[in-house]
This record gives sequence, C-alpha cells and structure tokens, in this order.
Amino acid sequence: MAAPPAKARADYDYLIKLLLIGDSGVGKSCLLLRFSDGSFTTSFITTIGIDFKIRTVELDGKRIKLQIWDTAGQERFRTITTAYYRGAMGILLVYDVTDESSFNNIKNWIRNIEQHASDNVNKILVGNKADMDESKRAVPTSKGQALADEYGIKFFETSAKTNMNVEEVFFSIARDIKRRLAETDSRDEPKSHLEVKKPEQTDGGGQTAQRSSCCS
Repeated sequence: MAAPPAKARADYDYLIKLLLIGDSGVGKSCLLLRFSDGSFTTSFITTIGIDFKIRTVELDGKRIKLQIWDTAGQERFRTITTAYYRGAMGILLVYDVTDESSFNNIKNWIRNIEQHASDNVNKILVGNKADMDESKRAVPTSKGQALADEYGIKFFETSAKTNMNVEEVFFSIARDIKRRLAETDSRDEPKSHLEVKKPEQTDGGGQTAQRSSCCS
C-alpha cells in the first residue's frame, strides 16, 4: 500500500533564508546564538566557513521558518561564504560599535552583496555591542544611521550580551521579506486562475473583439 502523501510545508507558511555578514569578531555568532537559542557566551570562537541555525516564529498570523546562516569574517573563507549570497533572501550587515574599521568595511561588504546576491535581497545594518561603555564606543549611533540612510536600509543597534534589539532586528527583516513574498504571491495568483475561453462566433466579430480586449 502506498504511503499517504506528505503535507507540503505543514509546519510553516514561509521559509526565509537569512545571512549574517561582517568582519571577524563583530559578534555575528553571538547574535545568532542569542536569537536562536537564547544563550550568550563571552568566549570567542571563530566560525570556520559557515554555520546555521533554524528558528520558527509567528509573524502577523503566519508561521515563518527562519534559516539563518552565519558566515566567517576572515578573508580566507570569503570564497566559501560568497556562494551563500545568491540563495539569501535577507542579509544582516553587522559591525562592532567599538571598532571603527569594522564599520568602515561595511561598504566593502555591500559591494560583495551587489556582486553575489540577488538584486531584490533585503538588507539591514546592525551595530552590535551597543552595551559597551560609551568611552569604548568608536562609532556614534548617528554615523550608523547616516550610512543606513545612504543605502536606504533599516538600522538597529544591538547587544547580544544584554539581548537589546536582537529579536527586533530579526523580526524586522523577516517581516519585510514576508511582505515582499506575499506581494509576489498576490501578483502571481491571478495568472494561475486565468481561464482561456474560445472566442464565440459572431457575424461581425464586434462582440468577440470586445470580450477579448480585457486581456489585451
């Protein structure tokens, strides 16, 4: 006896693939761990190549399965990680507010996105380690906001340590992507229900032309 067909996408309405990019040490893995597992560690472990976590969330009455890829920031892994750009629906550009060079390199990361990612990929700028003492801050909030405005993307300052704005960042980009996917679905939907009818015979052809004009 044949097995009953599996229910397609039974556990979620949308599958959204996100990518975390940025210099090594800015806290990408910490942000991912905080969001996916609710945990934080002070020990620094370099990501080798690429890692990922999955978390399913509820957004506006829809179940969203987030597949979040964490990339290595080091140059030697760059060829591995760029292969993941193309499949990403959203990209989080992360810098460390206490490290100005990681902020300056955001423009290089955006160039990578332009070269390797889809044209319609959603982007969001994230200034991490915002819990640090102001005396250690190297990048003012206003500077981060100005860069985000320059590229027309959203901006958040976060702290994986204190859980500040971590959920908000992931929910914000997921909501924007869901909206984009829903709009694409609604544009495609009428096509699937379009019925092609044979033109009726008329003596002058006037009625036929009138009826088909709605699809011209």
